Amino acid sequence: MNQPGTAWGRLPGAPQRLVALTDRFQALPDEPSLLTFGNGRSYGDVGRNDGGTLLIGRGLDRFIGFDPATGRLECEAGVLLSEIIDLVLPSGWFPPVTPGTRFVTVGGAIANDVHGKNHHRAGSFGNHILEFELLRSDGQILRCSRDQNPDWFAATVGGLGLTGLIRRATLQLKRVPGPWIRGDSQRFANLKAFFAITAASDGDYEYTVAWLDCSATGANLGRGIFIRGNHAPATEAPPSGRVLRMPITPPISLVNSLSLRAFNTLYYHRPAAQVNQALWHYRPFFYPLDGILEWNRMYGPSGFYQYQCVLPTEGAIDILSEMLGRIGRSGLGSFLLVLKTFGAVPSLGMLSFPRPGATLALDFPNRGAETLALLNTLDDLTRAAGGAVYPAKDARMSAASFQSYFPAWRGFSRYVDPKFSSSFWRRVTGDVA
Repeated sequence: MNQPGTAWGRLPGAPQRLVALTDRFQALPDEPSLLTFGNGRSYGDVGRNDGGTLLIGRGLDRFIGFDPATGRLECEAGVLLSEIIDLVLPSGWFPPVTPGTRFVTVGGAIANDVHGKNHHRAGSFGNHILEFELLRSDGQILRCSRDQNPDWFAATVGGLGLTGLIRRATLQLKRVPGPWIRGDSQRFANLKAFFAITAASDGDYEYTVAWLDCSATGANLGRGIFIRGNHAPATEAPPSGRVLRMPITPPISLVNSLSLRAFNTLYYHRPAAQVNQALWHYRPFFYPLDGILEWNRMYGPSGFYQYQCVLPTEGAIDILSEMLGRIGRSGLGSFLLVLKTFGAVPSLGMLSFPRPGATLALDFPNRGAETLALLNTLDDLTRAAGGAVYPAKDARMSAASFQSYFPAWRGFSRYVDPKFSSSFWRRVTGDVA
């Protein structure tokens, strides 16, 4: 479990006052600066309130109602997706959208409008929220849906926790035949091949995603492994995978140019990279990193940055090639570099990140100015292409970049609760109140 108040990237920050929420009917504390903190799976400072008060929301973990006939689930905002899956999967239901970890709260999934491997079919998490209840710092309670207070619904979905406290929510689940995914895994040689496989797969496969070799250069630039699958019945379940734990924080990062090159080469050439009619348990398919608890420790005491951008499809190959070339030459990067595409399903939130195009995500060890310089270069490329960077993964984008990526931010700011703020919001808007 991540320590309450600490972002997943483990970057340093100023002290915060922590207040545990245990009853959704309790009044908010009378503090000048508040922010709700879920389970700490946001990477940067979107979930931090340095110098202010964090409302620790995991105590709001009660299920309110579940109809196994319709898949309609009502729960408090601190419930984890993993807890939902444990409850509903035996009845043949599953979250309609899930990010790369199941250890996120419902409130956090709404606030960051998380996305998954099926955006081309299902859109983002907010597309499946039927309604939620929002508590403002003045005691006002708003019930929000597409029909009731729709402007507040749009501001809160993807609203980074700034519109108030989400107390509970109702979610429409997806009917599935069981806990198994059937599909295949195949190597591809370059980015052109990735986009060709994606185009051929989206019509037949609900889930598509690719891993890229971030250490590859020259003729191997852009090579990777494409994975696709669908929910499927099975008479024999494959193993769900053994859960390990990173036992300590090493004195230095274990992610370096030597370990990256070795891992990426072995991972690309391993036999499991090329399989047909594979049968996976949902856990290793959706959540490979959840198999190593506290894996974020491997980056050492200085922590790490994650960078996720989305680029318009037109011109994406050229921009991605430039990005990958710079990343490969830098010797920075991560074991898990993810590339996938977003479809045309529109997001419902004013500040939602997903939009049509290709999205690239990877981690960078925190080496100070060297890492920040590379990230600024990637920002320049993203901004010039008309793309955007994901706030939930960010800890350093400039105010100018954010305001370019999310031009609706000024209209959104009218919905920000006067007592809610975050380190991220103050950084990207200049709001120090």
